[in-house]
Amino acid sequence: MFNNIHLWLGSYLAQEMARLFKPVKLKGKTHIMFCFVDHYEPDWGKADAATRLERVRRWVKGYPLMAQQHCDADGRPPQHTFFYPAEVYEQNLLNELAVLINAGYGEVEVHLHHDGDTEASLRVKLEQGKKDLGGHGFLGKRPMAQAVRFAFIHGNWALNNSRPDGCWCGVNDESRVLAEAGCYADFTFPSAPSNTQPSKINSIYYTKSDPRRPKSHNKGVDVCVGTYTKGQHLMIIQGPLALNFKRRKFGVLPRIENGDVTGTNPPTADRVDLWIKQGIAVAGRPDWIFVKVHTHGAPEKNAGVLLGEPCHAMYSYLEKNYNDGERFCLHYVTAREMYNIIKAAEAGENGNPGSYRDYFIEKNSTLEAQQHG
Repeated sequence: MFNNIHLWLGSYLAQEMARLFKPVKLKGKTHIMFCFVDHYEPDWGKADAATRLERVRRWVKGYPLMAQQHCDADGRPPQHTFFYPAEVYEQNLLNELAVLINAGYGEVEVHLHHDGDTEASLRVKLEQGKKDLGGHGFLGKRPMAQAVRFAFIHGNWALNNSRPDGCWCGVNDESRVLAEAGCYADFTFPSAPSNTQPSKINSIYYTKSDPRRPKSHNKGVDVCVGTYTKGQHLMIIQGPLALNFKRRKFGVLPRIENGDVTGTNPPTADRVDLWIKQGIAVAGRPDWIFVKVHTHGAPEKNAGVLLGEPCHAMYSYLEKNYNDGERFCLHYVTAREMYNIIKAAEAGENGNPGSYRDYFIEKNSTLEAQQHG
């Protein structure tokens, strides 16, 4: 239940104490950016070809039926970001998924399970993944250089070779390699109760990897309004990590809340409230809250929750309680759009954050040029 809690409990308690003794006083509306990222693996459990195809078609058919019943403050339906495993590319499955993406229900980004790699072999895998997914019209481009850009989730949570046994990665300096390959942000964490969980939690920050040591993303520099952070490699966009005292094991021990939505852990109202309570934001912009939750959506045991009544109820709760137009405004965003809005906050932009979903104006391009050039 509390495996590896020592890795992050100190940070959590410090955040709780700060919330208690130095509460953030917000004025005006609070904007909630809600992002659902999916470690989308149709081959889960070594499924055969027919099962893989059926899993994708279930989403292509079922997601619009659920999502079209909902909309945010900008009139958009819930968005789903499919992080597709680059190492098991199948053209026919991505062709199917493209139907859903082209209908306006989400985007596709890069997921990668890899083991025993060197920097050189990792670069080859990333370039092949970009080529495969980009061939379907997925992944973004930066107007400044027309370079293929992508978001990333690491398979087995092992970013920067962060497992103590060294498995499922091999590259300590992975954040740098990812950034040079065009990755604009990592969406892997939280990973608790895995031992890959960093000590820094509930944060949006830049990290710099080190070829001499693993798990360098244990620390980093918070993204801050009006401050460009030099010398870092990659933005880390974390989801919520907390203790849920409303859901107790044996009626005593609080359960770990890590933003994972599954068939056995559906998205209840108390979980939604706790996600938002963590107040994940750009430093200096606490009224823009970024909520990123995750799932493994392809397996049948989870798809039933994600495409059925539990997620329908979650979106209804969000829209009723966090989208009244006076205290709260709700914005459904993809991973790419969440990053763009974060960059807008960093640059000191004001107004409706929903208008910054495609934030590639001159100011942002200058920051990007400095960061990657």
